[in-house]
Amino acid sequence: MLDISKLKYALFDWDNTLVESRTSLVETVNIVLETYHLPTWEKVKYLRDCNLSFKDNFPRIFGDAATEAYAKYREIYLQRMPLKIKTFPFVRKMLKELSCRGILLYIVSNKERILLEKEKEILFPDIYFRKIVCGHEAPEDKPSPQQIFYALEEELEAEKITPEEVWMIGDSPMDSQSALNANAQAIRIGRSIWGDEGDPDNHIIYFNDFKQFYQNLGTKS
Repeated sequence: MLDISKLKYALFDWDNTLVESRTSLVETVNIVLETYHLPTWEKVKYLRDCNLSFKDNFPRIFGDAATEAYAKYREIYLQRMPLKIKTFPFVRKMLKELSCRGILLYIVSNKERILLEKEKEILFPDIYFRKIVCGHEAPEDKPSPQQIFYALEEELEAEKITPEEVWMIGDSPMDSQSALNANAQAIRIGRSIWGDEGDPDNHIIYFNDFKQFYQNLGTKS
């Protein structure tokens, strides 16, 4: 069982952690790629830098047309996403359980705010998050620890972060590295949509899904 007795701050990644947005992402980016006569996402995704956000990878894929291409992507995504977006089993139960225990909830994501806020309105209109940090709002995005420091700056000084009090929950090595860089507890849920899980790390706690995560909440005596 996880020791939750000292936990005060639970920070969550967004995409593929709290929400299943990959379907919308892939369908939308393929429409944009076709517009520019480029191969499908399954072929061009290998051009991406795994330490950059989806948006910040556009120059690597679309070159000089990156700004225009992303504007098209954003417009189409916002149109299609409401029909596809969903959360995962036990996510809402987990968020409510932590909140009822007095643990503050945060979102820490490299995603553009306009997209994240629209998804939050649909999926979690009744869940209170103490702070939401999106891409380019902190001095540096994940895997830097700066997003975590920025999220907690009103509550906790960076040098006082401990794994017992601060958890960073995500699906990717980027999320886990950000946690480790900040001296927070890294918790990995499921598998990265990019297939870049890396080798197991004994500093990271792994769960197959949110159900397993939820069932392992407890207090050590």
